[in-house]
Amino acid sequence: MTFPSAIAPSGRCRIMGIDPGSQRTGIGIIEVDEAGRSHHVFHTALVLLGNATFPLRLKQIFDEIGGLIEAHGPAEVAIERVFMARNPDSALKLGQARGAAICAVAARDLPIAEYAATEVKQAVVGGGGADKTQVQHMVGILLGLSGRLQADAADALAVALAHAHTRASMQRVGIPRTAWRRRR
Repeated sequence: MTFPSAIAPSGRCRIMGIDPGSQRTGIGIIEVDEAGRSHHVFHTALVLLGNATFPLRLKQIFDEIGGLIEAHGPAEVAIERVFMARNPDSALKLGQARGAAICAVAARDLPIAEYAATEVKQAVVGGGGADKTQVQHMVGILLGLSGRLQADAADALAVALAHAHTRASMQRVGIPRTAWRRRR
């Protein structure tokens, strides 16, 4: 997938990263400037446990992501791919939460890129086997944030950063994302 129309006339691009979850969904928004530097715009973790039913959690994901898109105006969205959990019920719920997030983005006609957790860790920390603490630390350093980040929000910012890095590399090399993935 290519993203040629997502660059604003100023050369800046706002990217939303999503770390889907059925209990908490992380959201992170960054802006990439003309020189390729990433700047923090917003981050949060949507806490979904206050809902009476699981379908209400999915509705909250859909509604809140839609509201954040309207409020912050990202041009592109990146979301973490589902990994195979040991518990099939957890994997299904995670997939449904991810689907609600994707539908919120697709309903607003924004391009969506998907990244495996190992791709995100590789892009942000330099190794696909990094733990959550390392990701939180590097996200803070890369975006100049002080204090400890909430884990889900840090993961969402990491997804946005991974997309920004991949996007910049694709533009420099001049190949589509599908070809980029085969090279790795």
